[in-house]
Amino acid sequence: MSAEPLPRQVGHPLPDELRLTEVLHALADPLRLSIVATLADSGAELSCSAFHLPVTKSTSTHHFRVLREAGLVRQRYEGTARMNSLRREDLDAVFPGLLASVLASAKQ
Repeated sequence: MSAEPLPRQVGHPLPDELRLTEVLHALADPLRLSIVATLADSGAELSCSAFHLPVTKSTSTHHFRVLREAGLVRQRYEGTARMNSLRREDLDAVFPGLLASVLASAKQ
């Protein structure tokens, strides 16, 4: 009898490891800001392939990694798809009002 394979894990910073400079750096890029805005508007998990980004796959992967490492998104594997969700609760707890202000400003 073979053992079940372990699910692939993706590392995320804990809420107390979030740094304002890293969050702002990640949000400063228009493409990454659009990813965050799309996740905020959807209110759901979205696979990386759900985003139609005008960049190569490797560049897209880089942008998602920057967002994950900054603590803006949570990623998990579902089969071969990497699912993304916005870490709104963690961000609001550590930086109250920041995400709402940035998203509101981006819509103007």
